[in-house]
Amino acid sequence: MDVNDSMATMIALDAMGGDHGPSVVIPAALSSLNQHDDLKLILVGDSARIEQELKAATADQLRRIEIQHSTQVVAMDEPPAQALRSKKDSSMRVAINMVKDNRADACVSAGNTGALMATARYVLHTLLGIDRPAINSTLPAIKGHTHMLDLGANVDCSADNLFQFAVMGSVLAGVVEDIAEPKVGLLNVGSEAIKGNEVVKSANKLLENSALNYIGFVEGDDIFCGDVDVVVCDGFVGNVALKTTEGVARLISNYGRQAFNQNIFTKIAGFLSLPALKNFKSQIDPRRYNGASLLGLRGIVIKSHGGADAFSFAHAISLAHLEAKKSVPTLIDNQLERFLL
Repeated sequence: MDVNDSMATMIALDAMGGDHGPSVVIPAALSSLNQHDDLKLILVGDSARIEQELKAATADQLRRIEIQHSTQVVAMDEPPAQALRSKKDSSMRVAINMVKDNRADACVSAGNTGALMATARYVLHTLLGIDRPAINSTLPAIKGHTHMLDLGANVDCSADNLFQFAVMGSVLAGVVEDIAEPKVGLLNVGSEAIKGNEVVKSANKLLENSALNYIGFVEGDDIFCGDVDVVVCDGFVGNVALKTTEGVARLISNYGRQAFNQNIFTKIAGFLSLPALKNFKSQIDPRRYNGASLLGLRGIVIKSHGGADAFSFAHAISLAHLEAKKSVPTLIDNQLERFLL
């Protein structure tokens, strides 16, 4: 099936980023091309390594792939300022430049989070009315999904920052979940008006007087209940909550394996429960939620987990594809005047 270039979605992939580089990015790219007929990809990085990984590609897949050679790679532990200053030909920087130059509709990278945020902000700049970009990700909930931001980009935030995060999160949740008026909650240590620090209290007043569908304060256990679509917090709290969630998921998985391996009877019970256990694992599998949006930029940048496998990285590509098709930065830009006081 021929892809109409004018209708195609072009995504630049940082092929060298993350813990595994091309060995994960290229298989994920090929899988994504099979999933999306209108998708075209630019693979950025060491062309020799990329071509080696592309030996399994079909003729149709190769027709929809472009290789952009770059000479540098941003290390996972490299200071953001150093990467910004000295890695101008890194696969990460070149991929982001393509979004700026309109050669790509979005960029996906599993590279160094700090360097990705710093480079994306420097190259693409923020939307008018947005002081700081925020990292948004999707978490599983009893009823659907919950979008949460910020997850680490901004450790210290003002009330205005939190309000801007709420606007961006509401727009993204509306697009991804197809919700007309996403319910927005502000993460706090209690639901009562007297609870929280001064920043949270001030942000609460801004949100109460806005056109957002604001439901008030929410607590940590509300994140997974599904009664709120967007949970807003500063990057310090959000990152701690996210990492705690990942730790609890590993704890439950470990305890489950131990419980079913105690003796022959528990092993039989585990075997009989296998279909239900597989379904449960699929629903909470973090690989299905891979891909964090760097919201507030004049372009689409998706951060994949550094240790992502091909299945997981493909989900990040799909998120970039969806955001590009829906023109998320433009939607956020259009909504800022409506929501800002």
